[in-house]
Amino acid sequence: MKRLLLPAVLAALMIAEVHAESFTISDIRVNGLQRVSAGSLFGALPLNVGEQADDNRLVEATRSLFKTGFFQDIQLGREGDVLVINVVERPSISGIEIEGNKAITTEDLMKGLQQSGLAEGEIFQRATLEGVRNELLRQYVAQGRYSATIEAEVIPQPRNRVALKIDINEGSVAAIQHINVVGNSVFPDEDLVGLFELKTTNWLSFFRNDDKYAREKLSGDLERLRSYYLDRGYINMDISSTQVSITPDKKHVYVTVNVEEGEKYSVSEVKLSGDLKVPQEEIEKLLLVKQGQVFSRKVMTTTSELITRRLGNEGYTFANVNGVPQPNDEDKTVAITFVVDPGKRAYVNRINFRGNTKTEDEVLRREMRQMEGGWASTYLIDQSKTRLERLGYFKEVNVETPQVPGTDDQVDVNYSVEEQASGSITASVGFAQNAGLILGGSISQNNFLGTGNKVSVGLTRSEYQTSYSFGFVDPYWTADGVSLGYNAFYRTTDYDDLDVDVSSYAVDSYGAGVSIGYPISETSRLTYGLTIQQDSIDTGDYTVDEILDFLEEEGDDYLNLKGSIGWSESTLNRGVMANRGHSQSLVLETTIPGSDLSFFKIDYRGQLFKPVTENYTLRFHTELGYGDSYGSTSDLPFYENYFAGGFNSVRGFEDSSLGPRSTPSVARDANGNPLPGGEGAGPGVDGRYTDDQDPLPFGGNVLIQGGVEMLFPLPFVKDQRSLRTALFWDVGNVYDTNCSKTQKQNGSTCDLDLGELASSVGVGLTWITALGPLSFSLAAPIKKPDDADTQVFQFSLGQTF
Repeated sequence: MKRLLLPAVLAALMIAEVHAESFTISDIRVNGLQRVSAGSLFGALPLNVGEQADDNRLVEATRSLFKTGFFQDIQLGREGDVLVINVVERPSISGIEIEGNKAITTEDLMKGLQQSGLAEGEIFQRATLEGVRNELLRQYVAQGRYSATIEAEVIPQPRNRVALKIDINEGSVAAIQHINVVGNSVFPDEDLVGLFELKTTNWLSFFRNDDKYAREKLSGDLERLRSYYLDRGYINMDISSTQVSITPDKKHVYVTVNVEEGEKYSVSEVKLSGDLKVPQEEIEKLLLVKQGQVFSRKVMTTTSELITRRLGNEGYTFANVNGVPQPNDEDKTVAITFVVDPGKRAYVNRINFRGNTKTEDEVLRREMRQMEGGWASTYLIDQSKTRLERLGYFKEVNVETPQVPGTDDQVDVNYSVEEQASGSITASVGFAQNAGLILGGSISQNNFLGTGNKVSVGLTRSEYQTSYSFGFVDPYWTADGVSLGYNAFYRTTDYDDLDVDVSSYAVDSYGAGVSIGYPISETSRLTYGLTIQQDSIDTGDYTVDEILDFLEEEGDDYLNLKGSIGWSESTLNRGVMANRGHSQSLVLETTIPGSDLSFFKIDYRGQLFKPVTENYTLRFHTELGYGDSYGSTSDLPFYENYFAGGFNSVRGFEDSSLGPRSTPSVARDANGNPLPGGEGAGPGVDGRYTDDQDPLPFGGNVLIQGGVEMLFPLPFVKDQRSLRTALFWDVGNVYDTNCSKTQKQNGSTCDLDLGELASSVGVGLTWITALGPLSFSLAAPIKKPDDADTQVFQFSLGQTF
């Protein structure tokens, strides 16, 4: 009312000098304009040349000009028949300076000021500034900063401008001193207060910051309290009042909640009504609410969601299912009726993809189980989303099903993805005293050039070793998901230029292989492979008895043809950094007739994720392997042995340091007596060399390893999608069921004694970087076998745990 009255009074005073008889306006002259254009003023002026002007019309004209907000003073005068308008423009804002803010960023404050009309170049109005000041104070109070103060200073500038300086003292967030629930008799205070996200100050508050009062948090806590009662049958529970008291120094808060519990109600009857669209017996299987149960709003809501989802699987995307409780206060029971309104069956108009800047649309589209033109099935849409997440190309996948404008039975399915690194790149340059310059590099890309194909290329070169490898997999060799993969490798080692005293053995190999995979269900597939491999063994000057014994029986050059068959299954929710579902694989590899050696290996790997809470998940994992010879081959070739210890095995132990140990060869003279070792020692009559080395890890034909991990979010990190942290317990070892007598005498782990399993505990972290997964671990062995080598800190680039 005051805002309307003031312009009227001013207008009356300003036209006092023209208050006389009315006149016809022959011209209009305006004085005082600087930034405001004459067109803007005349556009707001309800008077024109040639019109009659009187007191009422002049008052109306003054009001119209004030409403523009451009002027802080307006005077109307008359010179003959010329209407003279003298104006004083409001100042413009030359700049805004904000100091003292931390809880709310300067950028956010500037956006809020701009939305309120306070920005550089805008017309300044003090009333707007005061309103913004009060709004900022309200925001700080909502955060529990009751001692916050805001001072606004207006600094005059030349050319009718002002600068604004806003000085903020945010104060401190008031800590919660006490939370009290009054009126409860059914549930104890500690159970109800434990529901609150807000906590009184405790020794963890410094890290969790959960003792700071915030109005939004309290509202959420009250809703949790209400739901707690409603899920336990107290349907008439009511929060009658809430008091938040602040201490005089504005540093502490006392929260008191008054509740009225009412009586407990049970379910007397459960009914279905409406057009079910699917057989009633199928809907009844989804009813979690049973007669005689204590009433629970959560169970009733979950049942409605299950029925809605079931209808959605049949294309009724817009189905509406409501559980309607009808309480009977006399016998304290509730009759629940689920009202089903299926709506029209919806069909898919278009499937669209957004965010895939690198990955081709076809790669995403071939994972779709929901087809365009078919009815919109909730299950198929979600299944398609899950398949995109399992690819491992995307950090996040979201799906929306908006209704097509102008229709009531069509939807579009829009998938939005956020891409992440789906491979790894490594390069190394080094120098070793004995090996000279070492150059190495590898590229592994699971989504090569956005095609969805997997490509890996590796190269390592030094003065004594050269290694090349190449692999390729097309996961959709055929349209129905049959995969085709092939690989080739070449590794050669020359010890002539290597200045070392001891070498166990070297394997020079080259070969190639091909594999074909067939999907047998939505989550499992069979894989068949065939590899041809040429191996040549070079023992160098010094070696071990086990190798020499094998070479004496089988020779040192082998051409083997290996066939393999494998089964794999995965229900993981993501291809990388999964935290739900399970995966397992079983692979049998064996040489086939025509090979120089006869042996086989069978391997099993499995992992299971079990959510404990929303943010904590248990991961169980295991790896088992067994290999042996058959036919004329005496033992599993030593270079096919299993090894344990190190990253992705038993952390806290050096790579391959667990399990059986080798037996250094000992040269003997013609009388069978050992020759002395040391530098310059020569071969004995049996061709073996003396060696003073300690027994080295030799591996075995049986592998047992596994463990359990607790996955948890890393504190103070908002985006957890590229990080994984875990507390782990690893166990494992390698055994050799064909140990030699010498190995047993050296204390090697030969028998399948589970009491000899090594174990360790520690903490690990994996970070998905642009170069691939970067993993670290800190581990402490808790059971260490004899001769095993420990390693507390370990890291790896290109692997996840």
